[in-house]
Amino acid sequence: MTQLPGGRVGIADVSPLARRKEHRAWYWYDWANSAYVTTVTTVLFAPYLIAVAKEAAVENRVQVLGFLPVAPGALPSYVITFSTVLSALLLPLLGAVADRTEHKKQLLAGFAWAGAFAASLLFFVEGDNWQLGAAAVIIANLCLGASVVVNDSILCLIANENERDRVSSRGWAFGYLGGGLLLVVNLGMVLMHDTLGVSEAFAVRLSMLSAAIWWAGFTLIPFLRLRNYKPLYVVPRGGSLLGQSFGQLGSTLRDMKKYKVTWTFLLAYLFFNDGIQTVIASSSTYGAEELEFGQSTLIATILLVQFVGFAGALLFGKAAERFGGRRVILAGLVVWIAIVSVAYFLPEGRVVPFLLLAVAIGLVLGGTQALSRSFFSLLIPAGKEAEYFSFYHACERGTSWFGTLTFGLVYQLTDSYRPAIFALVVFFVVGGLLLLKVDPERGIREAGNTPPAVV
Repeated sequence: MTQLPGGRVGIADVSPLARRKEHRAWYWYDWANSAYVTTVTTVLFAPYLIAVAKEAAVENRVQVLGFLPVAPGALPSYVITFSTVLSALLLPLLGAVADRTEHKKQLLAGFAWAGAFAASLLFFVEGDNWQLGAAAVIIANLCLGASVVVNDSILCLIANENERDRVSSRGWAFGYLGGGLLLVVNLGMVLMHDTLGVSEAFAVRLSMLSAAIWWAGFTLIPFLRLRNYKPLYVVPRGGSLLGQSFGQLGSTLRDMKKYKVTWTFLLAYLFFNDGIQTVIASSSTYGAEELEFGQSTLIATILLVQFVGFAGALLFGKAAERFGGRRVILAGLVVWIAIVSVAYFLPEGRVVPFLLLAVAIGLVLGGTQALSRSFFSLLIPAGKEAEYFSFYHACERGTSWFGTLTFGLVYQLTDSYRPAIFALVVFFVVGGLLLLKVDPERGIREAGNTPPAVV
């Protein structure tokens, strides 16, 4: 209550305080799922699955589905690719389902806990049982993608247009910090397994289990503290929720032509994000094969990127409040162009230049992705947040192989990773040029939203 002139009593606006409480709850899901992404999919899963598959291999091949011979070294790539393509096909329908229910936090937690349970099965992958590992990661990755779509759509419900950049950036920063902290513990356990009196394989399995428990445990915070919101502007249809969702998805696909700015930004994002993902996926290969660094240097670099990424996401969020999200993303793309250009000239065996480049990557990595999420949220019509974020993530997964294909083809043609890494400049240039064509105010108003104070 507040005292007004003339002795009248008014009611204070407590909505900003309530939103801040939800913001803090929402940050924890980035913290929760990043442990799985960092410890399992980025660092430990691929080499461990290869080792297990080699135990089962006959003439350096395992049989997938009983009839497809696959080299153990290629198996993780096929597993990740299959889960990526499958999620790209399923996510749009999930988005329509999520937009028609008011139980979004239950949907978020359900997918997270199902994914964490699947990830926990990796602890039981030993001997030659590679099939369990492959199935567990496919299911975990599908559930992760579904939970992230729901989580991103909740951002639109808990933060107004002026808050999105800050909230998204803080969430992304939280993710880097949480993923980095658990990775430090897990890498320590793996590297010191002899001191701890366990085998390296057991240390890896225990580390992957810890990531699953972390993911499930910290998901409790958004589940308990977020509110549910009634769906808006859904297409009135009878039948089951699934049938209604197909109708909702069809309506959204027909309406796409109304939001040209939204889709121009999405196209720009697909290019520059593919470049970002390929740099991250290929940096270890580049460091090991072209620059001849050992495993300890590469591990230190991964950790450095994680913790610098925490600061970078916060820095980009602050910059967006002053200059606008689109301008800061464009500045980040200029830095990415510089990164792949400098990488071409890095000297072999010189650790300091490599680590300085890792610092630059960390500074722009989280920032460009966090601001892309918040900027895209401004271009989404109200009531269709999950559908549009499902397209955002489905398109990202459906096109994520262009960058790695380019990297591989250039290496095959030149027999050098230097031109291969430099070739990725095309993705940042094309993405930047498309982003220059995006008119933020027009796109935000076309979507029926209010432009923030700084666009």
